[in-house]
Amino acid sequence: MRRSILALGLMSLISGVFFGQTPTDAPAFEVASIKTAAPPTPGPMMFGCRGGPGTPDPGMLRCTNATLNMLMFQAYDVQSYQINGPAWFDSEHFDITAKIPAGATKEQFRLMLQNLLAERFQVKLHRETRQLPIYALLVGKAGPKMKPSADLPPQEDPPKEMPDLPPPPPKPGPDGLPPIPKGRAGGFMMFMNGRFRMAGSQQTMADLARMLSNQLGRPVIDQTGLKGKYDFTLDFTPEPGRGMPGGMPMPMPPPGGGGGGGPMTAGSAGENQERDSAPSLFVALPEQLGLKLESRKGPVEFLVIDHAEKVPTEN
Repeated sequence: MRRSILALGLMSLISGVFFGQTPTDAPAFEVASIKTAAPPTPGPMMFGCRGGPGTPDPGMLRCTNATLNMLMFQAYDVQSYQINGPAWFDSEHFDITAKIPAGATKEQFRLMLQNLLAERFQVKLHRETRQLPIYALLVGKAGPKMKPSADLPPQEDPPKEMPDLPPPPPKPGPDGLPPIPKGRAGGFMMFMNGRFRMAGSQQTMADLARMLSNQLGRPVIDQTGLKGKYDFTLDFTPEPGRGMPGGMPMPMPPPGGGGGGGPMTAGSAGENQERDSAPSLFVALPEQLGLKLESRKGPVEFLVIDHAEKVPTEN
């Protein structure tokens, strides 16, 4: 009898994990607000999340125009191709503000975000592993062309209160694309005139592989053997069918059809001539960074969404 009771308890625990149920003592944000984002407008667009452990604002998470796919990236540390969910995971956008308990670790932060998705969107999922095509990131014949990163200057203390609104997009440089933000480590993706700029500061080859994975929709495994951190800039034309990360629509031109404005503004007809001259990612990678991609096969883990609600529960 006791063995039956123990088995029943174990089955209940497994069921809770499988269906995404949240234990009452699980890590949680102190308070969280979720609102449907306003419809996109012509001109520059801001999207994505900022804040959390390891950032200048560890006590707050702020997301602008975030899709559920974007939130899943952060919550489960996966890429877009690993999420098998409904189409609206890439089409519905939300603005989120959440207060993070003091001293929370990155792992605790991910669990908080997982629990938020389970509670407010009723997300339930399971994992599957499949053998699929992947890419190996290798050094080209001529060797790497990237610049090793220099040490960053000491960072100033962040302000005690961060503004609710995201910072304005950086102004375009002489080539029409915005420059890498100075003094900031990280990976950056920018779009203008039909071209993408993938830029990195203080990035490892594993970091670059993750950025390439998200753009190509296929796993990219770092096999360069390169250690340390690098700065790089990669300009290319996106592959057919690949748009902005997280399902964001391509930006619309400003009223009047001009091409100026921020980094997310579509170009005019004259500027599209420059778009045609941008190489594909597979050409740009060896030419600009001295790296290459090689097709292979390997195991890929997926998050399969069994259930989710499009409208979150009230704040």
